[in-house]
Amino acid sequence: MWIDSHCHLDAPEFDNDREAVVARARSAGVPQMVLPSVTVAGFQALHDLAHQHRFAYALGIHPLYTSQASDADLTAMEARLSACRDDPQLVAVGEIGLDLFVPGQDVARQTHFYIEQLKLARKYQLPVILHVRRSADLLLAGLRRVGVSGGIAHAFNGSDSQAQRFVDLGFKLGFGGTLTFERSAQIRRLAQQLPASALVLETDAPDIPPQWLYKSAAERAQGVRARNEPCELPRIGASLAELRGWTVAETAAIVRGNTYAALPRLAAWDQARVVQGAA
Repeated sequence: MWIDSHCHLDAPEFDNDREAVVARARSAGVPQMVLPSVTVAGFQALHDLAHQHRFAYALGIHPLYTSQASDADLTAMEARLSACRDDPQLVAVGEIGLDLFVPGQDVARQTHFYIEQLKLARKYQLPVILHVRRSADLLLAGLRRVGVSGGIAHAFNGSDSQAQRFVDLGFKLGFGGTLTFERSAQIRRLAQQLPASALVLETDAPDIPPQWLYKSAAERAQGVRARNEPCELPRIGASLAELRGWTVAETAAIVRGNTYAALPRLAAWDQARVVQGAA
């Protein structure tokens, strides 16, 4: 069994065939996903989607959407976290963080929302799912300022030192389609050399397609798009297995255990479902 630790199943790219996407994932051996939110306006729909398919979810304001957000959204987010605090499918605060890659961003504004959401995660004793894009050092500074109970550094693409500092703070590092590209030398080396206990797998679907879905610049210019799906996770896992010298079965077990360690409520909920199923 594989867990897609980061999938935007609520994205509009899936509006025409979402049920088929879920069916393909389950047929491929991906029965569980973590669905992070990006805006407060999307909380209810994400909650309903997660409950419809019995997936886990996280609540947060994505850094690239902070330009549209206000402090009233933080108040609404806290109200939702309070209302859902006993929902076993709510497993984290996320997707939150900082993005210094996209030009024209208001870093001070992103930082304000990041810190305030870390405070909410600490208050409600939830781990966090972090957006890390040329921002690892600033994110780490925030974590030292506002301690939280670990989580996942999603789509990690930092240095060895930054990776170790996240691990030292109790975080797992998310790897996905990027590690399937031979030219992604740094990410592949990290995935190969980090402690086994530090790794989780994700698709970030519909984004970050693996190598076999890649479209060239010329194809993209003609409007051809590569939509990633959670059903691709086992093949991404096979790429990690090859890098590590593990069997595919070993890889699935290792990254599943790491995901449960990063998101304890997910572990408890999945275990409860197994017991209920056995009963």
